[in-house]
Amino acid sequence: MKKILKWGGAVIGVALVGMQFIQPDRSTPAFDPMNDLARISATDSSVAAILRRSCYDCHSYQTRWPFYSYIAPASWLVANDVREGRRHVNFSLWGKYADTRKLQSLDDIHDQVSDGGMPLPKYLMLHPGARLSTSDRDAILRWAADEKKRLGGD
Repeated sequence: MKKILKWGGAVIGVALVGMQFIQPDRSTPAFDPMNDLARISATDSSVAAILRRSCYDCHSYQTRWPFYSYIAPASWLVANDVREGRRHVNFSLWGKYADTRKLQSLDDIHDQVSDGGMPLPKYLMLHPGARLSTSDRDAILRWAADEKKRLGGD
């Protein structure tokens, strides 16, 4: 039994070390900062600050990669969350979006923020400063509604 535990531990240790050699893509594509949401929408500075604090890590090309994003298997999970977040909405590319995409994104932002789906609970466990207060939520929802009107949405 001791021999099995010893070899089992060795196999697990080798697997954990080996996983570190399989790193996800954390590169940031080249992007024009003039397309960033905060530069081109009617976002006031307080809403822009909330979005940067609570959303930009996963929904922009301005991701801050914490130490654990370099340690597998957490690195794979973090990179996947960022990839998926950017796929849904990327604030660094906001200026390149067609108005229809912006309107759909604003609807999604409204839905996710109003029901507490964003930021993700697993993100908040390690980033408690990203938690949205009631006033933060209200500010984002007001901005989303105003931006929809500005873009000609209903």
